[in-house]
Amino acid sequence: MSQSMSEIKVCAFDAYGTLYDVHSAVGTHRERLGNVADSVSMMWRTKQLEYTWLRSLMREFSDFWQVTGDALDYALDAHDVVDGDLRGDLLQAYLELKTYDEVVPVLSALKQADIKTAVLSNGAMAMLEAANRSAGISELLDANISVDEVRVFKPDPAVYELVTRKFSVQPEEVLFQSSNAWDAAGAAAFGFKVLWVNRFGQRPERLPARPDYEATNLNHLLELLKIAT
Repeated sequence: MSQSMSEIKVCAFDAYGTLYDVHSAVGTHRERLGNVADSVSMMWRTKQLEYTWLRSLMREFSDFWQVTGDALDYALDAHDVVDGDLRGDLLQAYLELKTYDEVVPVLSALKQADIKTAVLSNGAMAMLEAANRSAGISELLDANISVDEVRVFKPDPAVYELVTRKFSVQPEEVLFQSSNAWDAAGAAAFGFKVLWVNRFGQRPERLPARPDYEATNLNHLLELLKIAT
């Protein structure tokens, strides 16, 4: 393990987009949405994130389940989708999102190496627990940490502080993984070491803090920590 990685005690992960493919919910019901499926999925995700930021600024917190439903309602309405059962089916699918292919092997390797792992997410605790059970990764995580504890969404520093409080560590002892560039920037500003999992070749954000590392998937985490699979 490199000198910069030798102090790492906790690996924390964003959930949605990092461990879980957020577009797999719509993918489950693609035929029912037809040619607007991809557009609905993108708008659902975009509005979901926008609503977290706006609610934080307005100090009008509602948990991520409410936000996710509101964002879906907007996306369906914007595409004139009329299907009485589809909304509920899509929300149920959001509790059963698919993980990316490398997630289970990476988490298993970290567990075998006795490195503490946690999810740090905007997701409500019930959402995280349901998704983890569905994906079969509950036993590979030491903690689920939800913004519900502080009633504000990422990238507020109070969210990242939850990890240091949970594990009694300093920010520099945490290696945080996120596929969301804005989340990676927020974590870096707080003082975490950060791996930006840039799955889709996005351009870097123009924000005050930047991640320490960048990769296309989570396998690079094991390379950084010198852990064999």
